[in-house]
Amino acid sequence: MAVYKMTPTKANLIKAKNSLEFAKKGYELLDRKRTVLIREMMSLIDKVKELQENIDKKFQASYENLKFANITMGSEAVEKIALSLEKEDQFEILFKSVMGVELPTIKRDDTSFTTEYGFFRTNPAFDKAVLSFVDIRKLIYELAELENSVYKLAMEIKKTQKRANALDKIQIPKYISTIKYIEEVLEEKEREDFFRLKRVKGR
Repeated sequence: MAVYKMTPTKANLIKAKNSLEFAKKGYELLDRKRTVLIREMMSLIDKVKELQENIDKKFQASYENLKFANITMGSEAVEKIALSLEKEDQFEILFKSVMGVELPTIKRDDTSFTTEYGFFRTNPAFDKAVLSFVDIRKLIYELAELENSVYKLAMEIKKTQKRANALDKIQIPKYISTIKYIEEVLEEKEREDFFRLKRVKGR
């Protein structure tokens, strides 16, 4: 076991013991942080799975509506009108902190969708397809937010695990060995001093 090269004095023994106590507290805090982050990540992963399933179902329904619109209006007309639809760019990315990790939150205008095409040029199948795809767009924003958060949490968990392992497997054992070494040397010195004193008294 590696030992810090410290002069075996009482002052260094106190210093090593304080360092050991500090390292143990650091490990406990990191372990607690890792537990909280893992719990947060697992809850987000569950939400991601649920959201992905929801998006898949909505995409299937939306493509059915689009297919019907193509049949009833013609694919060229559908494509032409679809290109005239508004493109959303009014959103803001905010951040919330979870144990020091900045997780993104997308703030956007959730007001009802407004169309820029005349309803007389379309039919209910097309309108239904448009509105269903708009609804999917909202879910995709949410999915992007969740997936990004999961990635950031995973990276932070990895970093925290690495630091905790360094304390648990390297620093703490090193301090324990150093303390043991200093204590043994000091005890040996005390024994030597005791026997030396005994001899002096015997003379």
